[in-house]
Amino acid sequence: MADSSFDVVSKVDKMEADNALHQAHKEIEQRYDFKGTGASIAPSGEKILMKANSEERVKAVLDVYQSKLIKRGISLKSLDAGEPFASGKEFRIEASLKDGITQENAKKINKLIRDEAPKGVKSQIQGDELRVQSKSRDDLQDTIAMLKSSDLDIDLQFVNFR
Repeated sequence: MADSSFDVVSKVDKMEADNALHQAHKEIEQRYDFKGTGASIAPSGEKILMKANSEERVKAVLDVYQSKLIKRGISLKSLDAGEPFASGKEFRIEASLKDGITQENAKKINKLIRDEAPKGVKSQIQGDELRVQSKSRDDLQDTIAMLKSSDLDIDLQFVNFR
């Protein structure tokens, strides 16, 4: 009997992230408490740039963006937001969305599977994803449950279960 397998990935739906950004931009332009504060959110290359005239306001802009991401089904583990920093007369926060599993995190997940998953389960790193294989589909489902319950700092999805 052939081995069953699945892939562990960390992907962000670009369209949903874009929609969340546009919704946050609309809300910031319309909300009364942001009037006259220079508050804005806009894409800046691969990053998202948030600006306002005070540190509290720029944190509020980040909060609005986070709430829009959650409504769109994007985990906040995928958002990598920096600390507010002063730039001239305004405060800024640069944020980016993490896509893919880094080598360091892939090694952590690999070690976790080796240590805590059922015995017949094997995993290997393939670029920015992991392939997990076993003869038993039940062992694979136990492995998925174990990875979901583990406290990793990235958002994981499980695809191509065969």
